Amino acid sequence: MAQPLMPVRMGMIGGGDGAFIGKVHRLAAALDGHIELVSGSFSRTDDNNRRTGALCGLSPERVHTDWRALLEAERQLPEDQRMQMVAIVTPNHLHVPMAVAALEAGFHVMSEKPAGLSLEQTQALPQALADSGRLYGLSHTYLGYPLVWQARDMVARNELGALRKIHVEYPQGWLADQPEAQGNKQAAWRTDPAFSGASGCMADIGTHAFGLAEFVSGHRIDALCAALGIHAEGRQLDDDGDVLFKTAEGASGTLTVSQVCTGEENGLRLRIHGETGSLEWCQMAPNSLIHRRAQAPMQIFRGGIDQPGLCDEARRRFRLPGGHPEGYLEALANLYSDFAHAIRAQNAHDAEGVPTLASGLRGMAFIEAVTASHRSSEKWTSVTDTDAYLEAQRRQATQGE
Repeated sequence: MAQPLMPVRMGMIGGGDGAFIGKVHRLAAALDGHIELVSGSFSRTDDNNRRTGALCGLSPERVHTDWRALLEAERQLPEDQRMQMVAIVTPNHLHVPMAVAALEAGFHVMSEKPAGLSLEQTQALPQALADSGRLYGLSHTYLGYPLVWQARDMVARNELGALRKIHVEYPQGWLADQPEAQGNKQAAWRTDPAFSGASGCMADIGTHAFGLAEFVSGHRIDALCAALGIHAEGRQLDDDGDVLFKTAEGASGTLTVSQVCTGEENGLRLRIHGETGSLEWCQMAPNSLIHRRAQAPMQIFRGGIDQPGLCDEARRRFRLPGGHPEGYLEALANLYSDFAHAIRAQNAHDAEGVPTLASGLRGMAFIEAVTASHRSSEKWTSVTDTDAYLEAQRRQATQGE
């Protein structure tokens, strides 16, 4: 008789009561029953930390105000009790030091994006990951949507022909009235270079747009021309930006993001145009994928386990029949479930279906290129080839064995 699968035990750093993204991660991780939250260091404030632990139903002895104490206490527990993975849902400046420490302590890591504060800082991660033998995932939530995988599959099967244009946009409006000046903690750290890094809007949502464009198209953006804007008086980091780009495979496109488009919600939209067809997908209507073809009627793929025409990778990420909308929580849950499966299978490399460290380094290289382009008078700025860096590290590690 087959043994029942036990949930993967997870700890969390950050995401205390009142923080939007922490609760989202906890709900998504628990959705499919593959992961159980067993410990946490949710806040530097004792009261918030204890309250969050209680709300999550955790034993007080598994809740720590200091995240380093969490790692050490969990490491000391018997193997069948300690957490196996940790979710890092803190401001950007802590992502790398926490991930490195967790990997060195023997825990798998699921980190919020971007991967770190800068490309230079994130270069501490590849060696720590290689030495640990553990898994690292990046929570680019939108890459968990099933119809994003459908679009990727159709591009890969050449249903659009050679790609010509890639347009991606992500307008928001939540920073339009300067909430950081009104005590909004989420806005405060995202607009502070010490916590966010060299970029605000581009780091926060531009990396989502960049990752989506590369993931679906299969192209690599290798040169760009960027202009960043600050529309709120006294704000230190960009709250708006536009990018022209070229891909190594010969397409061109635009990437536009903003957090000061008054009235906008989360309007992430991708359009890809090829020689024989085009695709369009919008995050706010995620269960529809529009396919336009030359000399043929427009086709709309609809989401659901019973819907026709979907590829296997798209269908397996749905849970419900068509007409029952699945959205943001389910997309993130797909990443967590794939991560849990990889941990159970004792995968030695990446978790299939989950954005990897390579994706994280690509995002950091994108931010670096955008900010450099904005400051430069040159027309085009190259995007650092982080894959070459990772390959050099792999060769070095192999030679040292």
